[in-house]
Amino acid sequence: MRPETTFSGPELCAKSARDVITLLRKREVSTTDLIDASLARMDQVEPEVNAVVTRCPERARAAKTSADSLLAGLPIGIKDLNPVKGVRTTFGTKGYADHVPDASDPLVLRLEERGAVVLGKTNTPELGAGAQTFNAVFGITRNPWNTALTPAGSSGGAAVSLATGEFWLSHGSDYGGSLRSPANFCGIVGMRPSPGVAGGSSAQLGFHNGGVDGPMARDVLDCALFLDAMSGWDPTWPISFPAPEQSFFETAQRDAGEIRIAFTPNMNGFAPIMGEIESVLRAALELVQSPKVQIEEHCPDLPRLADAFRAMRCLSFLGSYQITPPEIRQHYKATILGNVADADAMTFADFAAAERDRSAIYNTMRVFFETYDVLALPVNGIPPFPVEIEYPTEVAGQKMNDYIDWLRFAFLSTVAGLPALSLPVGFTASGLPVGLQLIGPPRGEGRLLQVAHSLEQALALPVTLIDPMGPTRS
Repeated sequence: MRPETTFSGPELCAKSARDVITLLRKREVSTTDLIDASLARMDQVEPEVNAVVTRCPERARAAKTSADSLLAGLPIGIKDLNPVKGVRTTFGTKGYADHVPDASDPLVLRLEERGAVVLGKTNTPELGAGAQTFNAVFGITRNPWNTALTPAGSSGGAAVSLATGEFWLSHGSDYGGSLRSPANFCGIVGMRPSPGVAGGSSAQLGFHNGGVDGPMARDVLDCALFLDAMSGWDPTWPISFPAPEQSFFETAQRDAGEIRIAFTPNMNGFAPIMGEIESVLRAALELVQSPKVQIEEHCPDLPRLADAFRAMRCLSFLGSYQITPPEIRQHYKATILGNVADADAMTFADFAAAERDRSAIYNTMRVFFETYDVLALPVNGIPPFPVEIEYPTEVAGQKMNDYIDWLRFAFLSTVAGLPALSLPVGFTASGLPVGLQLIGPPRGEGRLLQVAHSLEQALALPVTLIDPMGPTRS
C-alpha cells in the first residue's frame, strides 16, 4: 500500500538531478542557489534522520565549477568512507573521529573534475561493516518512511539524503549489498557497478574487487547520469577500464526492445524471504509483463556461493586490519573483530577454493546471460526493522547465524563481479518501500540500466520525496 506522503522542502530540492543540471547550464539557477536549498532541507530533516553527518558549505561555495561540465556544479553527498580533502572523514570509527584528510579519494577528485560540488558526508556503520547504519561517532541514521526503523546500510545516510530531498545525487559503496539494501529500504535507486567501472577498494588492496563505489539517485536516469560522472580508467586503480563510447545516460534512454527476465524469489532456497515481500515483487512483475517483456521463474545452480563470498570478505578485512594502527583498532566493534578472527582462521587452501568457486559461478552466470537479459530477485527478504536491532536473527522462520547471513541476496553480484541495481517497485501493507534487484551480464551496465528504465516506466511509480514520518505513519 502506497502511503500518503508530504514534502515541505524547497522546490529546487524536488527536481531531478538532470533537470537541475539543465537549469545550471541555462544559468537559470546557480550552484549557490542549490547549496542554499540543500542546506535548508538539511536543517528541516536532519534532527529526525541523522543522514548528513558532516557539512562543508564553505568549501562548496569556494569550489570552481563549469556549467559545461557533466554535473555543472551540482551539490552531492559523499559517504563517510571516502576521504575529502579538508573535510572531517571518520570512517564511522572513534579512532578517526577527528580525522581531517589532506588529500581526497581519487573518485572524489574525478567527480569534482566533472562538475560535482561536495556539500556533505553521509553516515555509515563503522568501516562500512554491517547493514544497519550506526556508529559510535555520529549515532543512528533513521529511515524517513518510519523513523523507528533502519534505512539499512552501509550507505544508509546516502539513501536517506535522497529520499528526503537533501541531495539530488549521493555516492554509495557496496560489498555485501551496502548500497542496494539502503536503496531498497528507502525507495530510491542504487547501483553496484562491475568492478573497474567506478572505483572501489583502497590503494592498499587495489587488485581486490569485492568492494566497489556506485551511484545512488531517485530514479534510473539520474543513476545513469551519476555513473557517467564516476566511470572511466583511473591509473590509481589497477583494475579500472575506460568508459563506454556511448554514455550510460544515453544508453538507458534507448528502446530496450525485447526483455528476457528470469525471476527467483529465493535463489533455489539459498535465501529466505517473507511472503509479503515476495507478493509485492510478483505483483510488480505481473504489471510489467507484456509481449516485449518475457518473465520466467528460474535460477541457475550456484554451489558454495556463501563460502566464496565469506572468503572474499575475510581477505578484505584482514588486509585492512593488518596495516591499521593499534590505537585505531582498539575501538572496533565486536562484529568487525569477529570478521578478522574468521579471516585469521582461514588457510591458503580455503582462499584457493574460493577463487575456484568464484570462477565456476561466473561461468555459470555467463552462460545464463546467453538466454536472459537480467536475473530478477529480492534485494532483501524482509522489510525495514527497528533501529535498535543490529541485524535480524531470523528471516521467514530461518535462523540467521550472524550479521551477514540475512544479506544472502547480495552475494551473487559481488562474487561473480556482475552489475546489480535496486529498483523501487512497490510497498508493503504498512507503507514501506520494496525494491526489486536486477543483476546484469558481465560489464553489462548499459543494458541493465536500459532494462531498469523500461520497467520503471512500465510501473509508472512516481518518484517520492518525503518529510520524515514517525512510527504512527502520520
